[in-house]
Amino acid sequence: MKKDSEGRMPLELTVGEVAQRSGVAVSTLHFYETKGLIRSWRNRGNQRRYPRVVLRRVAVIKVAQKTGIPLADIAEALSVLPHDRPLTARDWQRLSQTWKRQLDARIASLTSLRDHLTGCIGCGCLSMEECPLRNPQDMLGEKGAGPILLEAEEQVDVG
Repeated sequence: MKKDSEGRMPLELTVGEVAQRSGVAVSTLHFYETKGLIRSWRNRGNQRRYPRVVLRRVAVIKVAQKTGIPLADIAEALSVLPHDRPLTARDWQRLSQTWKRQLDARIASLTSLRDHLTGCIGCGCLSMEECPLRNPQDMLGEKGAGPILLEAEEQVDVG
């Protein structure tokens, strides 16, 4: 990245510089921008320019996505934070606490699903209607369609 004549890092970056520094494709940066996750402006030559602070914001987006947080949730969380300053440790703490609760609930749900799959398949009956352990006399059929047991277990209070 080019420094100015006094050896300082520039305050604004091209889309290519942001892509190179963040490891995110230019097309992904454009996508993030259309979703309101990051912002740019246009210079006189109609080229996108990003504030340097966008690098930390993109890093937060990437970390959240790697943990499985849906992009809509990331956008919602970032929408209350200013675009003109780097995210602070306090900002990150608030974001990560919210996402940690969501991840804990998802982990609990997936663990329950894994454990029940092993148990049901292990019995060998493979009967969705008359399983003597999970659904005797098809009592779950009266409660509606879909994976009733799993849906009930997903009703975890995430606080």
